[in-house]
Amino acid sequence: MTADLEHVRKLSLQENGLATVSTTRADGTVHSSVVNAGVLADPVTGEPGVAFVAAGAAHKLKLLRKAGNATLTFRRGWDWVSVTGATHLLGPDDRDPAFDPAGLPTLLRDVFKAATGTHDDWAEFDRVMAAERRVAVFITAGRIISNS
Repeated sequence: MTADLEHVRKLSLQENGLATVSTTRADGTVHSSVVNAGVLADPVTGEPGVAFVAAGAAHKLKLLRKAGNATLTFRRGWDWVSVTGATHLLGPDDRDPAFDPAGLPTLLRDVFKAATGTHDDWAEFDRVMAAERRVAVFITAGRIISNS
């Protein structure tokens, strides 16, 4: 059954942004992990989709760089919705000439907030994000499916 980003937003907010992101390994098997994500358009392309922040050393980033696509699934009880599409990474090791790297701290905050995150000390948040070489991962809403 098809769904829309409003359904994605609803489930994301109900589960504190918890979702499962899946991509493929070189051998074709699936790699999945749990992330905090939310609905947010890609700041470069303007394409609607979902986003999360990943640690710079995360294995999933290596896989996302190679695969170029992913699926993010949110669930609440028996209700679930998946967003599948192309990935776009923006971070200290994933530069895009159309994005000013000086805007990365604000972008990481925006992604974190979209995933229901809050923080008492944004300067400390920015420091940790930079130290961990955090990356904003965007998944374009190429296909959205749901069971409701």
